[in-house]
Amino acid sequence: MAKKLYVGNMSYGTTEETLRNLFAQYGEVASVNVITDRYTGESKGFGFVEMASDAEADAAINALNGREVEGRKLRVDVAQERQRSGGRDRPRFDRGGGGRSEY
Repeated sequence: MAKKLYVGNMSYGTTEETLRNLFAQYGEVASVNVITDRYTGESKGFGFVEMASDAEADAAINALNGREVEGRKLRVDVAQERQRSGGRDRPRFDRGGGGRSEY
């Protein structure tokens, strides 16, 4: 089963190709995604790598967490699922012009 890893504290110049080559030393890389700013297109300094198996992901974490790459010490850990409220916990506002809000 594939395991998704968070890769943080990356150099802003680190590319998806660089991450793929780095992580491929520890197993099959299923996907790589460097997170970029939607307006500038520049890296935000973190990304995600999905490894093909749990064992390969664990090997990559052990080898790369704290390792210096392009002048920065990487933080590599298992990615956590993002919690979404689903809109239920936030107020919804009536757009009918009546000025009322409902919760």
